[in-house]
Amino acid sequence: METTELTVVTGGERLDRYVSEHLPDLSRAAVQRLIENGNILVAGRVRKASYRVQAGETISVSIPPPESSIAQPETIPLDIIHEDENVIVVNKPAGMVVHPAAGHSGGTLVNAVLAHAPNLNVGGVERPGIVHRLDSETSGLIVVAKNDAALRDLQAQFKARRVHKTYLALVQGPIKPPRGKIDAPIGRDPKHRQRMAVVTHGTTRESVTIYRTIANLEGCTLIEAEPQTGRTHQIRVHLAFMGFPVVGDAVYGKRKNALGLTRHFLHAWKLALTLPDGRPADFTAPLPEDLRAVLEGLGFDYAAIGM
Repeated sequence: METTELTVVTGGERLDRYVSEHLPDLSRAAVQRLIENGNILVAGRVRKASYRVQAGETISVSIPPPESSIAQPETIPLDIIHEDENVIVVNKPAGMVVHPAAGHSGGTLVNAVLAHAPNLNVGGVERPGIVHRLDSETSGLIVVAKNDAALRDLQAQFKARRVHKTYLALVQGPIKPPRGKIDAPIGRDPKHRQRMAVVTHGTTRESVTIYRTIANLEGCTLIEAEPQTGRTHQIRVHLAFMGFPVVGDAVYGKRKNALGLTRHFLHAWKLALTLPDGRPADFTAPLPEDLRAVLEGLGFDYAAIGM
């Protein structure tokens, strides 16, 4: 059984939410199941999911091994933007984990795709068809390969950086400069191993993000961000490093400034690539209702950016 320990820095948040935010591979529902089964202890004691954690407390999370490494089909609604004989392009909702992991064997995008395409059997039994990932709280576009040839083709495009991804993010503060290139290597945070950070020593990887301001709004800035590399939490880490964390990001920013959101304001908005059959393709995922409501509350007309 894998055990991870977290030390609470800022208290006041529900136990289930705190753990799911700091262990991004676990959804909140998965954390609640672990709490019910006694796999999560606070200072050595079993607590309810609603318990408010206190600064300085140690949370021990014991994750049992998965019952099976083979993902099972589950009938879960999918918002399919495009589908052909080679790929499925899905608009993933916030809160959905991409693939099964320890402590979270169901309810994932993979489970849903297997039910939608029963003959899918590429890329391994744990992550069939998965070419890239989105964080659980991040909504938006993700492409899934339906056969081995398509998987190899898409993997080659991602490796050669021929896939162009554009995200919408709302960040705290008036971002300066209004447009720019963040070129800062990312690796594991040496103090908090469950997080990523901009680091200049040890094991790091080149990480580049280009951003542009769309609108300045009441203490926030709506931007579009284009990751040139594909590091874990890259956009969130880079923007926090600049001093402008994503609104609602409890890991790299402050949830108390979430403007009513229960997740971070990050949406995989556009995706441009060449389909395995050779056709160039551009896809767009509409902004979800929770993010639209935030922008409207700040006086911004989201239709102005073609949504």
